[in-house]
Amino acid sequence: MSNYETIETDILVIGAGGAGLRAAVEASAKGMKVALVSKSLLGKAHTVMAEGGIAAAMATVDSRDGWQTHFRDTMIGGKYLNNWRMAQIHAMEAPECVYELEKWGAVFDRTKDGKILQRAFGGHTYKRLCHVGDRTGLELIRTLQDKGVHSGIDVYMECTISRLLKDGDKVAGAFGYFREDGRYVLFKAKAIILATGGVGRAFPVTSNSWEYTADGHALAYDSGGDLIDMEFVQFHPTGMVWPPGVRGILVTEAVRGEGGKLTNSEGKRFMFDYLPPALRQDYAADEKESENWVNDTLSGKLKTDYRRPPELSTRDNVARAIYTEVKAGRGSPHGGVFLDISYQPGDRVKKKLPSMYHQFKDLADVDITKGPMEVGPTMHYIMGGIRVDADTAESKVPGLFAAGECSGGMHGANRLGGNSLSDLIVFGRRAGRGAVAYASNISELPKISEAEIKEAIAELEAPLTRDKGANPYDLQKRMHEITHSGFGIFREEADIKKGLEDLEKLKEEIKTVRVGGGKKYNPGWHLCRDLRNMAIAAEAIGRSALSRKESRGAHSRLDYPETDEALSHENSSVWKEGDKMQLAKTALPEMPAELKEILKKKEVAHA
Repeated sequence: MSNYETIETDILVIGAGGAGLRAAVEASAKGMKVALVSKSLLGKAHTVMAEGGIAAAMATVDSRDGWQTHFRDTMIGGKYLNNWRMAQIHAMEAPECVYELEKWGAVFDRTKDGKILQRAFGGHTYKRLCHVGDRTGLELIRTLQDKGVHSGIDVYMECTISRLLKDGDKVAGAFGYFREDGRYVLFKAKAIILATGGVGRAFPVTSNSWEYTADGHALAYDSGGDLIDMEFVQFHPTGMVWPPGVRGILVTEAVRGEGGKLTNSEGKRFMFDYLPPALRQDYAADEKESENWVNDTLSGKLKTDYRRPPELSTRDNVARAIYTEVKAGRGSPHGGVFLDISYQPGDRVKKKLPSMYHQFKDLADVDITKGPMEVGPTMHYIMGGIRVDADTAESKVPGLFAAGECSGGMHGANRLGGNSLSDLIVFGRRAGRGAVAYASNISELPKISEAEIKEAIAELEAPLTRDKGANPYDLQKRMHEITHSGFGIFREEADIKKGLEDLEKLKEEIKTVRVGGGKKYNPGWHLCRDLRNMAIAAEAIGRSALSRKESRGAHSRLDYPETDEALSHENSSVWKEGDKMQLAKTALPEMPAELKEILKKKEVAHA
């Protein structure tokens, strides 16, 4: 049997993005020995791609804002499928967490009187996103990374975890390997926090980086946890569409938040035609009012009474609108639409959107201060994930916690822009505290079966020892075809069923996948494991999408285009039983009367 290194710690954090770093910092501050595993290099986390800002009702720009309105916006955006307690905690604690980042050295853009500047974003009633130009995620990671390293956290970079190990029903550790040379490593821990991000690489066009292969979703699923709301896949309206090598790379919502206009090939601002009747009162109904909003933004006023432009409608609505325009033949030359902010002063655009300016200049040879960008929908985020307790972030598996995109419940049927970064720091902190409380009651490290370790090694080495088998890259291409045609922006029963049938065949081939070349510097070997994780996520998405016979938020059924009120109080939940995935509908927790009252009011009083 191959040798493996053994590392003992109190708390193991898997994932070194915003949620993982915040959880590790919190656990370390409580006196726990913490090991932080990063699949990539420290500082490379996908959190850096969250550019527009951190949503927090700090009222530094608009005094009318408060946690109640933020809670209300989040619930409305999530089509009321959110775990209300998570949405409440998030809205209440986000400002404190932002000020905490500031105390640790985060440098935010400022108002003229020195307060943290906040910008508008889709679905938010007031200007609420604290930002650093369009590089907010990078600043968050820089700050937390610096804080974590100086807190004495042990960091293990370029390390992939392949399975969680248990002692009875409790987590006991994790097994994995270092990506550089395939050295195996066993982590023994009293508690484990999953913060591995999303599932985007299961789709052909995505803003997600290579690390997003559903690792945390699959680890929890295999260990006995359940996944909820997996049908809700958010396609960000604006990803790059040209050149092909950068297709899908995110074009931050901050472009629209700073006044960017969406037009089709006929020059029409088409979003006015796609405002949902129920929400039309919240958005500008005509060009004149929209222009007033933009002029107010350009003049530097701190308050506005104008309604938001239609381009700042929720992401699901804008993504479907763009998709529809392109399908109707009104798209841009490369299959998207136009996003234009070049009517604004060039210096302002470069100051407010420096990353976007350089991204388009360097990758597409487009100067966004002089002409429009071509953009189109890209798979960006999954609202579904591991079911966790709202207050402690603990999963159904004792000792296993989750935070960030790999956890579910917070965002309901659709996430508002900017809520991801505040989600990371609020629930990263909560997960750290929850893990500490759990581990504090365990006197010694749990026991781990040697047979399980042998099994984990055999599973990883199988693709290297087979004489024949499928090429992992061929299987990845087929998975992309399945998710695109069956589980994409618009869904229909026949397409979903075919996707699930094709996925079953693909899963059998994944079991026999083969790769040559040894373990050192071998991306094909890494993909063999990633394929299994992505197949679990894809199946969960497909089964959940098939079961929800309505359109709600990011889930759009052509055969069930209306929202069904009868389905507004239940989550889709999947779990592992033997070798099969099971699905059931579970009731949402009952919301307290005082929070229901907040949802009824257009304007809410803030404490």
